[in-house]
Amino acid sequence: MESYIEVLVSNFSLPLLAIIIVISFYALGKGADILVNNAVDISKSIGIPKMIIGATIVSLGTTLPEVSVSVVSAMHGNPDLALGNAVGSIICDTALIIGIATTISPLKINKEITNRHGWIQFGAGVLLVIFSIPYSNLSNMLISGGTISRYVGFLFLLLLLLYIFLSIKWTKTYKDECALDDATCTESYEIKKSLKEILGLILGIAIVILSSNIVIPAIKECAIRFNIPNSVIAATIVAFGTSLPELITAVTASRKGHGDLALGNIIGADILNVLFVVGASASFSKQGIKVSPEFFKLYFPSMLAVLLVFRIGTILSKERLNKWFGIVLLGLYIMVNFLSYF
Repeated sequence: MESYIEVLVSNFSLPLLAIIIVISFYALGKGADILVNNAVDISKSIGIPKMIIGATIVSLGTTLPEVSVSVVSAMHGNPDLALGNAVGSIICDTALIIGIATTISPLKINKEITNRHGWIQFGAGVLLVIFSIPYSNLSNMLISGGTISRYVGFLFLLLLLLYIFLSIKWTKTYKDECALDDATCTESYEIKKSLKEILGLILGIAIVILSSNIVIPAIKECAIRFNIPNSVIAATIVAFGTSLPELITAVTASRKGHGDLALGNIIGADILNVLFVVGASASFSKQGIKVSPEFFKLYFPSMLAVLLVFRIGTILSKERLNKWFGIVLLGLYIMVNFLSYF
């Protein structure tokens, strides 16, 4: 789909491209509004904290495009794309998006939920590194890199099922927060299935994803018309585009006062990037995923550093992630991108 849109927009004039970009960003905002509002309504209806909705349903929806692209690439003999996609998204989601959302408005956190899912988030990152290390050739790791085998991909998918099972199980133990905060909630722990809310959530996710897939090729085409180097386009526009759904959702949720939904979305997306994106891609490739030396030199250490700083920040914070923490994460993101050029 993205390649088709790229071919299509290449024939458009600059004024038309500008109109498409404006309309796409407007649609992105509206789609995020629909997504967040319906996610909050579902949270209230079934008595599940918003952070859990963000960590499961919302993050699964916003991550599906990355999964489909990675799996298709693996089936066509290019599974390595998934690893760069997953690691880059984790760094961008955790440092850039949480950083931006937190500086806009302090994010409310539920310590119990954040710690449970946060340690899974950090553990998924550690597992990714552990299973990438070539233990039989450690001395040449920084020269020849490593491999994530197909069997590791199957293991990640099994861990994904376990994560989903535990998330569902844990929802039964969480206190119905909306019953305490919202007078419209009259019953705790009673599931009230609402077709309208579920369809609204799906519609919001679809609008966000579709708008993202349109606006990024349009911006890339404008950059090409203005003779911006391909390396700059790849390092900025393309990298930014893969995390645009999470960014718009997080900013919208933060602006509406639902920071816990934004936080859950990012934590869940990080977990899915490892267990779902990498797991599915490795499973569909007989040779597994090749891990280039650059990952061991820069990207894995950067990913672990970002996840560790995020974990420390959430542990030290009380009820909210404050703006200073967002500034720290943004500074870390800038530093990682600066180092990537050297």
